[in-house]
Amino acid sequence: MLIAVLGKVYEPYFSSHPERNAYITLLQKKDPSAHDTLLKSALVRRAMVDVQRVLRIREDKAALQNLLQKGSVGDDLWNSLLAAEKELEVEVMEVVAEANSFVEGWGQAIFPTANEMLVNEKMRTALERINETKEEIGRYSIFDYSD
Repeated sequence: MLIAVLGKVYEPYFSSHPERNAYITLLQKKDPSAHDTLLKSALVRRAMVDVQRVLRIREDKAALQNLLQKGSVGDDLWNSLLAAEKELEVEVMEVVAEANSFVEGWGQAIFPTANEMLVNEKMRTALERINETKEEIGRYSIFDYSD
């Protein structure tokens, strides 16, 4: 999908948003309609991707601005980032509105919750890698690293 900014078309900064698409598909499902628990879960997953995108834009924006000033990157990439930033603002507002449609006030809590879930996923992944590394070392070692 191409993004238009001030009449000019740019490549999208982010790829598609499958979590948003999945949520919308579930929301539109009829006969039988999707259970609220499933919809809420899908909305939180959508918010988790949005948190990752917000963090990525924050990281990339300062670096890209510096590269743009030095002439190392073109305006197209910068404008693509700015368009993604605007698109993400709309996305965040939609998620907040959707969350509030389930439970009044949930919109203020969904992104902190999504961020916490992302942190937990990263920690779990790191712990699993540590355990896998221990097992790998244990296979090739005379020492016991099982503790």
